[in-house]
Amino acid sequence: MTPASPWHFDLVSHWRLRARPEDVWAVLTQPECWPQWWPQVQAAQDLGEQRRRMVWRAPLGYRLVVELEVTESLAPQRLRAQSRGDLQGEGIWLLREHAPYTDVTYLWRVQLPAGWMRALAPVLAPLYRWSHDRVMRAGGEGLARYLGQSAENK
Repeated sequence: MTPASPWHFDLVSHWRLRARPEDVWAVLTQPECWPQWWPQVQAAQDLGEQRRRMVWRAPLGYRLVVELEVTESLAPQRLRAQSRGDLQGEGIWLLREHAPYTDVTYLWRVQLPAGWMRALAPVLAPLYRWSHDRVMRAGGEGLARYLGQSAENK
């Protein structure tokens, strides 16, 4: 798989939350609670040993099931996880304090496994990126509300 392939995606999202990094970290490290504040997360199941199964509903109407395994945790600055399932790759949450804000950057490097999404990727890649951006915007806004604060999506 080369990074130039239409089924390989490097996605970057930014949130600015009026909250302390420790408060943001406490919520991000409890994905079982994500369905309470992130509209596209339909379910989150703890599989033990730092593994979670997440069910997402994309704005385009399709469903994604991804198993995440935490591979690095440096509180409250960096959280890294490997993904398997409908999206395979790695995600990294980075938190930086700029009082009174916490800047959150999410790096998502994934590839699509064989199947309909990969087959259609040469045509639908821009829509996949749009869908990701929309999901992340909703996540930032939902987290801000959950924390009782405000968010700025970049």
